[in-house]
Amino acid sequence: MKPTPTADGRTRAVIYCRISQDRTGAGLGVDRQREDCEALAERNGWDVVEVYVDNDVSAYSGKKRKRYEDMLADLEQGTATVVITWHTDRLHRSPTELEKYIALSERRGVATHTVQAGTIDLATPSGRMTARILGAVARQESEHKGHRVARARQQKAMAGEWAGGIRPFGWGVPTEETVKRVDRKTGEESEVPVLDMTKAVPEEAAAVLHWTDTLLSGGSVRGCVKWCADKGLTTPRGNPITHQDLRAMLTRPRNAGIAIYKGEEVGRGLWEPIVPEEKFRAVVAILSDPSRVVNRGAQPKWVGSLLYLCGRDGCSEGVTVTQSGGRAYPSYRCPTGHGGGRRADVVDQYVEDAIVERLSRDDAHDLLLPGPDDVDVSGLQAEGEQIRRRMTDLAGLFGAGRLELAPFTEGMDTARAQLEGITQQLARAATRDPLVDLVGAPDVRKAWKALGLERQRNTLRAALTVTLKTPRPGRMPDGGYFDYDAVKFQWLRGSGGSGAPSDGGR
Repeated sequence: MKPTPTADGRTRAVIYCRISQDRTGAGLGVDRQREDCEALAERNGWDVVEVYVDNDVSAYSGKKRKRYEDMLADLEQGTATVVITWHTDRLHRSPTELEKYIALSERRGVATHTVQAGTIDLATPSGRMTARILGAVARQESEHKGHRVARARQQKAMAGEWAGGIRPFGWGVPTEETVKRVDRKTGEESEVPVLDMTKAVPEEAAAVLHWTDTLLSGGSVRGCVKWCADKGLTTPRGNPITHQDLRAMLTRPRNAGIAIYKGEEVGRGLWEPIVPEEKFRAVVAILSDPSRVVNRGAQPKWVGSLLYLCGRDGCSEGVTVTQSGGRAYPSYRCPTGHGGGRRADVVDQYVEDAIVERLSRDDAHDLLLPGPDDVDVSGLQAEGEQIRRRMTDLAGLFGAGRLELAPFTEGMDTARAQLEGITQQLARAATRDPLVDLVGAPDVRKAWKALGLERQRNTLRAALTVTLKTPRPGRMPDGGYFDYDAVKFQWLRGSGGSGAPSDGGR
């Protein structure tokens, strides 16, 4: 197809450049393509009216190429009659895209010229055949490259090696070796250290272990996110750690030194594990439990919010803290409106006194739950590895056509059920009793203060029930107006007695 000249005798042409992977962000590949294409236009006396560039976008991936689509729309409007590109594989690696381009070229009289492959005359059967052959060859090259990359990643994963990507939080200690890197925004080049992905970053590893222990002690993901914000911890990209980020980090098999490929565990990694496997399994079990209650509302600011119960007239609603009615202090009130409020600070202090007094006794250890001594952690881990290997073998037999669907499904279901049982046993071995940091502490009150509000509330849930009964009117025997006897304690473990502190908190 001969280019159609304009009224002044000049031919209008456009240039399309694309590079599928620009690791440095410098755009050097597309710049070289553009220079060669402009030289071709100059030799032929064509006017280049527009240059379209898609940098770091693969034609084979199926992702939208914005500038390519812009070029098609402009050609449809008659912007130019010549398309110049470095090679046909810069334009297409998809037969569907090629056919669409051929139809447009015929409809609008567009000629295609390449630096490497010469002129592609899409107006003739032989030209279209050439374009289709070149497109098929380019697609085969992309598929072959994709297979090689996937196989290399699988091999690295099976060997427990780092397969590349964004540095995972917790690993990547700088070495003395450096590489050149170009800033995508500024274009500035700098030397950056090569990271050893088998070594844990001390501060980040300690954070992951802290999150894990917090969850196993009854804490929440939200509490861990706040902890990160207070510490100034960020993701490897320098962004604040969100709820989703932290949840993903906690459930990452890499934490326990487990290698994965396409979401499946494939063995042990060659890097330093941050947390023991039983703790990792326990955290995964906690976060994946469908019955787990997640409070998306406002964070409670008082120990007893919705935990203390209203005992007025047989009511058992959880009380909340309000400050109304002209009072100068927050009060616990029943949402049903039963009677007046109880000063929140006085009630919380009285409950704290009761917990400290009870856990300071010589028999405080009686309140702890039985330990995990009867759980064979190493045996369970070995059994879990055997089950996972069996699942891999079943998948291989089914994929090779040596196992029918029914026995494959039955075998996989059985293996998953067995694996779930092992995970629950490991979770039992790793979960910490909320009272463990208080019982036996040299200073129980100091240990209670160090827990923070969230863990104090978890301890309250695990240890006792507090009910606020109807108080007596008037002045109490101690001269005050707060009826401590109307605050009732029911210990959920051991023999707690009345639970009231010896000095009554007065």
